[in-house]
Amino acid sequence: MNEKEIKFLEESFKKYYFDHFDLIHVPERTSEREFGYQKFNSGMARHISLKDDKELHLLLMQNIPSDVYCSNAYYSFPNLSMKEKDWKEADLIFDIDAKDLHLDCRKNHCITKCNECSQISKVTDVCQKCKSTKLETKSLPCNNCIEASKNEVIKLQNILVEDLGIEKNNIHVYFSGNEGFHVYVYNSQFQEVGSRERSELVDYIMFKGAIPETFGMKKIKPNRASFPNFEDKGWKGRFAKEIFGSKSKRSKVISELISVGYSNFQKNLETLSGKIGAQIDPNVTMDIHRIFRLPGSLNSKSGLTKIFCKDLKTFDPYSDSSFLDENSVEIKANCPVEFKLRKKKFGPFYDEQITVPTYAAAYMICKNLATIY
Repeated sequence: MNEKEIKFLEESFKKYYFDHFDLIHVPERTSEREFGYQKFNSGMARHISLKDDKELHLLLMQNIPSDVYCSNAYYSFPNLSMKEKDWKEADLIFDIDAKDLHLDCRKNHCITKCNECSQISKVTDVCQKCKSTKLETKSLPCNNCIEASKNEVIKLQNILVEDLGIEKNNIHVYFSGNEGFHVYVYNSQFQEVGSRERSELVDYIMFKGAIPETFGMKKIKPNRASFPNFEDKGWKGRFAKEIFGSKSKRSKVISELISVGYSNFQKNLETLSGKIGAQIDPNVTMDIHRIFRLPGSLNSKSGLTKIFCKDLKTFDPYSDSSFLDENSVEIKANCPVEFKLRKKKFGPFYDEQITVPTYAAAYMICKNLATIY
């Protein structure tokens, strides 16, 4: 990113942090958390300890970071090196990202930028101009991406509440500021469990490692009575609802499952993970030392805010998380995909000089699809 673009984004971000301090707060047990931040075209600064909102706001105004982070973990000494921090416990955090859902719509709103000649075009494996294969993919997510991500959040919430006994008011959902959602679980029975146990929890949530015997299917003489019922808890109950459809069809479907045999049953289980399980990023949940984007802060991949979703169903990230101002900015845009912010449509733009509001300019510049003119 060039100096003009960095200066524009730093000025826009600084104004946001000055105008919207009310959206940005340190989390509970602040003194036990590790904070970090990143500046445009710069490395990560972490192992930072803060006491309160005042210190956080001072950090934001003095450094004008591109991204701000906070640990889900609690430490005795958060400002020391990782080996010396003395880990106590960590909140459960889940990351649901549209790019991991492999949606068909992505081919319509993904763009490739060649690292050799900077040629921008719709998704391709080879640069159309210089034939290089060194390409960077940029996505401008659509409503379908957001709705699909919301569905995964709902599945996750149901599993956490119904299967794992977590109180619903201890589950907080945030839009990540780019392509998905972060789901935080506070004050649960999993606070003190380590990476290995969280890995097992991830497998359960994603419906991984299921074997036919769990659902009544055996290689020799499967017992019809041992197949799941609708009233069963956990995997079995969700399996019954997904496979049988209704109680009246249960007997017929069981006969069909037995007739196709054990190996086919196993294959069916593997394909069911996307329907019964929630599609989360397993590495995020297993990492008990990760620092996560701070709620209320800006995402440098979009210029949008990571923000709490009060009502997930009605939440519109392209209106509800767009807080940069409307001052007009002259840019040169090369964005061959249409996108929508604050109910307004922008693009497609083909290497042309245009005037757009700051929030739209920042969105394209953050995705390396525009420059300050």
